[in-house]
Amino acid sequence: MSATTAPVTAGAATTRLRAGAGIMTAAAAGFIGYAVIFFVRNFTDAFLELGIGPEQVDVGRREILQFSPSLYHYIGHLHIAVSGFIAATGLAVALLAWYGVRRGQLWAWVAAVSAPVLGLAVALPAHYPNGFDTLGHLGLVYAATLVFVAGALLALPPLLEGRR
Repeated sequence: MSATTAPVTAGAATTRLRAGAGIMTAAAAGFIGYAVIFFVRNFTDAFLELGIGPEQVDVGRREILQFSPSLYHYIGHLHIAVSGFIAATGLAVALLAWYGVRRGQLWAWVAAVSAPVLGLAVALPAHYPNGFDTLGHLGLVYAATLVFVAGALLALPPLLEGRR
């Protein structure tokens, strides 16, 4: 390899690393956006999560409140808590990607990838047996996850090359 090729290769690797980190950050912002939607719906007549309708849950906000005010408040508290944890994970992942992965830190990539993997590994399985796996409900999560994975895969080779 000639001396003129090395800087181009290093520059291309840096470009891929920064692009991958940027894509990861954008997807993490998507997770935060989903959390905001989740949070806001709790305080509207929709009450239930995005993409969950009468086919999945045969009662709405008013019926739950009428049946049991304490159950209604409990469900609301869960909506708020889950949205907070989704947003917190999205923020942590965005910061890890933007400030760690972009700077070539493999540990930051591992942490940024591990956090949503753990969250999705815990949350997703419960959606399928109960019919909560609608595209309207999980579509934004799937989309953000696919974008995130693309960014993570783009950023990984330059990170690994930097370790050699």
